[in-house]
Formats: sequence, structure tokens, C-alpha cells
Amino acid sequence: MSYAVVNPATGETIKTYPTLTDDELVAAIGAADAVQRDWIPTTTVTERAALIRRVGELHVERRQELGELAVREMGKPIEQALGEVDFAGAIYEYYADHADEFTANEPIALEGEGEAYVKKSPLGVLLGIMPWNFPYYQVARFAGPNLVIGNTILLKHAEQCPESSAAIAQIFLDAGFPAGAYTNLYASHEQIEQVIADPRVQGVSLTGSERAGAKVAEIAGRNLKKVVLELGGSDPFIVLSTDDLDATVQNAVDARLDNNGQSCNAPKRFVVADALYEPFLEKFTAKLAEIETGDPTSSDTALGPLSSLKAAEGLDAQVKRAIEHGAKLVHGGQRDGAFFQTTVLTDVSLDNPASKEEFFGPVAQVFRAADEDDAVRIANDTPFGLGSYLYTTDREQALRVADKIEAGMVYVNIVLADSPELPFGGVKRSGSGREMGRYGADEFVNKKLIRIA
Repeated sequence: MSYAVVNPATGETIKTYPTLTDDELVAAIGAADAVQRDWIPTTTVTERAALIRRVGELHVERRQELGELAVREMGKPIEQALGEVDFAGAIYEYYADHADEFTANEPIALEGEGEAYVKKSPLGVLLGIMPWNFPYYQVARFAGPNLVIGNTILLKHAEQCPESSAAIAQIFLDAGFPAGAYTNLYASHEQIEQVIADPRVQGVSLTGSERAGAKVAEIAGRNLKKVVLELGGSDPFIVLSTDDLDATVQNAVDARLDNNGQSCNAPKRFVVADALYEPFLEKFTAKLAEIETGDPTSSDTALGPLSSLKAAEGLDAQVKRAIEHGAKLVHGGQRDGAFFQTTVLTDVSLDNPASKEEFFGPVAQVFRAADEDDAVRIANDTPFGLGSYLYTTDREQALRVADKIEAGMVYVNIVLADSPELPFGGVKRSGSGREMGRYGADEFVNKKLIRIA
């Protein structure tokens, strides 16, 4: 395997990078361990928080450069790429602001005499395995809290993101972290297995596919290492009632096409109450049909190419297979190289393989629900459980349905509302553990009980 920048919009291979040697890998683990043992104990949480704040500032200062790298590597429209960089900066700032709060001792009210508290301390060297679709945001929500806590980071990014991953590593150095605190690894899959098995590495966090998650969890389990997994999703977008159908449809379109439709927690299955089904489908299809693919370097482009030709070919095969199993193609379905047309499928039966798959691209499935209970049934009939979206004008219904949805996150009457303080993660085959917010800061810490008589 090799790390390479291949522009999906043109198919051009811009630059390749060699995989690191085994000796370089051993040295990288050793450097991370040395910083963990020798530098971390000499610093305070406040001092590390100041460095993390500077990391966030440097992201914003270099936003244009970083954004252009993401466009070149994975085809993200430039305005969305710049927004991602800004969001990463905000995440680092958030953890700098709350560093003392998240690492403070937590007293426990004892039934008997004496005192007790939980002291939070770092676990040690951590491995992060990150995806291509959000190269800056994904790293921020893992590296930000853990470096504040005092864990050092080994980071293996996706093979198609070598330039952005190198730029991130340089930012940590420029912010004042010592070499070894955050290390970018151009590692092979076989080498990653060695990293997880290394006794100096205490945990691993992966964001990626089910297949990758299962493999990493297997290796981590075999080596008794803590693991956090953020995997795929086929999030439902449930519409039960609305006082502004046009606005609801626009939210559905915006959420589905975010990041060229390649977002784990984007809504992919639209479950609409019978009374609203026909008008929703008509307006939704018309809105999606207005959006055409374009040059991702242009600020006017809302939909660029998929991340690679292989990804587009895979999505094309999925759509064709869905139709072969009885789905109706209402709009789209055409591929041009790595560019994929906005696509709407209906009549997807629950025994159609498509109803259980994640479509990573601008493809939407629309389902008709007889009533509230039927909508919940359809929404939950999936192996995934990452995010979900619910539109209703009835607050009691919102609370009732939100409680029934099998997912790690439920957003009511709002989309694209992720924020640094909100925990992110799923259930079922969408993974385990949480990132961001207080819960993200609690994953890789030793919660040591201290009781004093």
C-alpha cells in the first residue's frame, strides 16, 4: 500500500508518499512513550491546554491552505472544507476552555466516615485511526481532549490524506508540543497491528468502516486494549408533522448532501408520514434535482465528486442492486467518473438489501410510514444506530419518539447541529464509546478511586 494524493475531480495522481519503515515505526512509538514518561509529568493541565488552544488558532490562521488540501485529497467543496477547519479550531478551543473542569477530582459522598474521590489521569500512548471524509474535524475530537489530559498521540490517517495529515502534525509542532507528543504515521495495515499490540500503547480509537472496526476491535481485544469505535450509519430522517414543509425539505436536502453525501451521521433514509409523503417526495426530489455536480474548488459548488473513483463505482453498484431488488429510481442514478448525480429511491422494501446498507454519497431512500409507530419501526429496522432526525410540531410526540429511536443521537427539528460540547457516537453496528464534550474527554483516562479513612 502507499499514501497518495489522487484528485478525485480529475483522476490525477499529484504526489505519493512511502510507507514508513519498521525501524521508523519503532522509533515513533518510542518517541511517544518517552514524551509520555518524561515531558507529560513536567507539565500541568493548564499548560497543555494553552498549547491546544494554539493548535486551534493555527488551524484557523491556516484555514485556506488546509481547506485546499482537503479539496485536492477527497473532493470536498471548498466552502465546506473551510467550515470543517473552523470547526476543528473550535473543538480545540473548547477543550482548552474546559480542561481544568474535565480533569478535576470528583468527590464521592460516602455512606461512612472519611472521604473519597476519583482522580483522573492519563492512560498513556494512544493510537488514532482516522478517515478521509473529515480529515481535520475527526483528528480534533480525538487529539484535542487526550493531549490536554496527558495522553500522547500516534495518528494513522487514511491513505488518501497524506498532505492534510502532515499539515496537522506540523501544526502541533508549531504550537509548541515536543516531537513525539503527536506523531503522524504513514503506516501499513500490518504495521498498525504491531502498534496496537505494543505494550506501550494503551488504547485505540477508530473512525471508519464496519470491517475496519471489527478488525481493530479484534486486535485490541486480543491485546486487552481500550477501544473506541465510530463506524457507519444509515440515519433516519422522520417527518411526522411540520408547519413549514419547504423548510423541512430544505433541511433534508442540506443534511443529505453535506460533504458530498459522505458523512457517517447524515440522514440517508427519509421516513415520512402517509399524509405528507407525496408532497414531501415531490418537493424533495425537485430540490435535489436542482443541484448538479461541479468543480469543488469553486465557492459556488454544493456537490463535488465522491472521494475516489472506487467509491463512486461502489455507490453505482449499490444503486443498481437496489433497483434489481425492486426499488424505484425516481431521480438520478448516473455516474460520471467520480461524480455521482443526486439520486432518489422509493419502494425500498425492508427485505431489499439496500434498506440495511449505508449509501455513502448523494443517494436518498424515501419510505412511507402509516403512523408514528410504523415510522419508528422503519427507522429502527437497520443494523446501524448512529444518529437520527425527527420533525414534528408536537413536543410530547418528539420526546416519545426520540426515546424509542435506537441511536446514539437524536436531533429534533434541526440538522447540521454538531457542536464541541455535544457527545458524538452510536450503538448497534455504529460502534461504541463517545467523542466530543465531557463524555469524549472521559474515554481514555484512568478514573482512579482514592479513599481516605
